[in-house]
Amino acid sequence: MPITTTRRRLLAGSAAALALPAFARAQGAAKPRLTAISQWSAGSDGAAITALGKKFEEKGGVWQHSPVPGFTTEMMNKLRAQIIAGDPPACSQLKGPEIAAWSKIAPTVDLDALVAAAGYEKVVAPDLAKLHKPGGKWIALPLQIYSTNMLFLSKRAMDKAKADKVPVTWADFNDLADKMKAGGITYPIANGGTRPDDGQKFEASLAGISPTAYRAAIMNLDKKALEGPEIKAAFVQVRKIANWMDPNVGAQPYATNLKRFVDGDMGMMIMGGWAQGVLRNAGFKFDDFMITPGPSDNGKPVFLLNADAFIFWQRKEPDLQAGQTLMAQLVMDPAIQTMYSQITGSIPVRTDVDLSGEGWSDGQRRTAAALKDAVANNQAVLSLAHNMAQENGLTAAMIDVLTEYVKNKTITPEQAVTRLAEAVEGSR
Repeated sequence: MPITTTRRRLLAGSAAALALPAFARAQGAAKPRLTAISQWSAGSDGAAITALGKKFEEKGGVWQHSPVPGFTTEMMNKLRAQIIAGDPPACSQLKGPEIAAWSKIAPTVDLDALVAAAGYEKVVAPDLAKLHKPGGKWIALPLQIYSTNMLFLSKRAMDKAKADKVPVTWADFNDLADKMKAGGITYPIANGGTRPDDGQKFEASLAGISPTAYRAAIMNLDKKALEGPEIKAAFVQVRKIANWMDPNVGAQPYATNLKRFVDGDMGMMIMGGWAQGVLRNAGFKFDDFMITPGPSDNGKPVFLLNADAFIFWQRKEPDLQAGQTLMAQLVMDPAIQTMYSQITGSIPVRTDVDLSGEGWSDGQRRTAAALKDAVANNQAVLSLAHNMAQENGLTAAMIDVLTEYVKNKTITPEQAVTRLAEAVEGSR
């Protein structure tokens, strides 16, 4: 049930929000307290948000994080329930088009003054900044960036296949998978079978074939593009990837395959940079694997962008307002973004963070370079699988088609093209 927001209420909230930075700087301000919800509870994500909480406490704040494990939808259900009850968290995990959609449900905090004070907008990619200021005002802050189409290569598997060249195009990728198969690696692809994973297989395939077609079909929902030859070619590539996977993976996450991947029993994985954090958290070393941009048929890096962010909800309590100010300052701090990304395997949102020092992997450096190149060549596009390209409802309808296609090999690429276009039309 949506909450009606009156013009008077919005104006009043905006006035209160504008006073927030001055209030938080005032002598004798309330002890900062932050109520936050996210889906980050375990692994490198859990470790990173816990580390952020400790930094918040070191600054004198009271950290009250309530993780909601599972899919994004489950976290959103909790957020919706709290908003309806009139008790939204001071901030919550949210990203992509959902920021604009949810900002219509309940009043948000105007962060413009804090962003200006930090000089944050100058160091955030313009397209990314737009997502976080849907009404022209900053209401959410991006914290970390991933490319969802990074290619992870097992060094032991490469040795088994007697391969020394990193694949650049999809043809290179397919040749390497065949080499690995011939070299005794039964399942060259180590991806899992979750819904986001299935979405990534498709988005990586399509964006690597044509980022222009991806932008038109997936981001702009152009009907002609949705039924175009590039979509069919992407489904053909997805079927190849699925056929190289362990058929017993079912709906298990990719993490169940990581030991076999590192041991060289599986060879490649198309995954977001977060897999680096998961691999490192599991005790594996950088020497065990390589990370490179995903296949791109025009030879230039394609960056499927996924960014995690926090949206800030209006609260009247002085301690929560002070906590919001402190949280915003921490999220924008280059030292905090460095700490966070080095734990999770992401890259910082800030383009001025130096990744040349210790603590960064070559994969993270390549990711940062790939983003810079992709932006320069207009080959940075928004991830469908991770709710950056479309709102949650439409994304779910499209992922339904993609995951059914991966699991049911009787569906032809032509049928999948039709079903995807129908899913989009039915969800408009």
